[in-house]
Amino acid sequence: MKADRQAGLPQSLLLLLGSCLPVLGAVLLAPVLPRMQAHFADTPGVAVLVPVALTLPALMVALLAPFAGGIADRVGRRPLLLWAMLLYTLCGTLPLWLQSLPAIVASRAGIGLAEAAIMTGCTTLMGDYYSGARRERLFALQMVVTSLSAAVFMGLGGQLGQDNWRAPFALYAAGLVFLPLMARLLWEPVAPVQVAHGQQALPWRALAPLYLLALLAGASLFIVPVQAGFVLGLLGIDAPQQIGLTMGANQLAVVAGALSFRLIGRLSPARLLLLAFVLAGCGGVLMGSASSQLHVVVAVAINGLGIGLMLPTLITWIMAQVGFSQRGRATGLFTAAIFAGEFVSPLLVLAISAGQVTAVPHAVLAIGLLQGVAALLCMALPRLEGLPEADQGLHP
Repeated sequence: MKADRQAGLPQSLLLLLGSCLPVLGAVLLAPVLPRMQAHFADTPGVAVLVPVALTLPALMVALLAPFAGGIADRVGRRPLLLWAMLLYTLCGTLPLWLQSLPAIVASRAGIGLAEAAIMTGCTTLMGDYYSGARRERLFALQMVVTSLSAAVFMGLGGQLGQDNWRAPFALYAAGLVFLPLMARLLWEPVAPVQVAHGQQALPWRALAPLYLLALLAGASLFIVPVQAGFVLGLLGIDAPQQIGLTMGANQLAVVAGALSFRLIGRLSPARLLLLAFVLAGCGGVLMGSASSQLHVVVAVAINGLGIGLMLPTLITWIMAQVGFSQRGRATGLFTAAIFAGEFVSPLLVLAISAGQVTAVPHAVLAIGLLQGVAALLCMALPRLEGLPEADQGLHP
């Protein structure tokens, strides 16, 4: 895209750090859920409402991100992002004062709405401001910083929640820092002349298979964080420190996989996805058949390499198929697919294992085999050309 202004380091940092904010919804409350449930022990349905407070933002993102993408294409990326940041701060900090558990759950729905717009807005602006190798590098870094921020936010949530389970919600005030910076440093991109009036339909034939893979990628992303503890428990390992170190190996591998995208990005996207799903699938199969903690560590590391490579490849390929007037909707649907996959991931394992903890390794193994099948399908994806205003391939 041609523009009068050239995005640089301040814009890159702001969009990358802004992409980390939706991660708060998924990990911030995890360490304080038991204390939160104890505080509202007399509330009817507390056993359901407290876990819902954790997972509801992800469900809201999955449902609302496509609408956020439509708004980004029709109204503008920058206004959507600024209003979302304001809503993020308001709904995120409300639980500091709310005394009703249902009201807190309702505020979490507002957080999900804001996160859908923030993730869609930041990713769309990355596609608007940058192209070619710079865009690919930024998408890879987006995966790196969001993975690292998940570990940081979980640690912060645990530390802040030591004395008061409400304290972690204060982190949502970070929106007040980002709002003026985004208002000053970000600008609304100028549409190319040929698409300045009206929108073009999305190229569904090219995008639909990629969104299906994104759904599986989202489900794959949550396999290790949610299921590794159960697998280790069946091996007689229940110490939180050992479980944490095992999950840490997975997160480090995710970062390494995302960084490797820049090193092997000259391969075709179909081959990159083939490699990513093979690695993720092998990790799942090894994890499901592991007989010791060392085997689990090796398995989750291999899985993480695949996950880290998978997501930047998918979003880069999707961006290469669409032009300016379609970019918001395409990004919103990608975000929705990822978060929907995260939401259904534990449900998928639950369905395969029939609710039996002893069957969790078999469910993980089955999903690993499914990822292997997806790897084969990646090579069968049609290599369709983008629209005239779209980037022609990953490396124009």
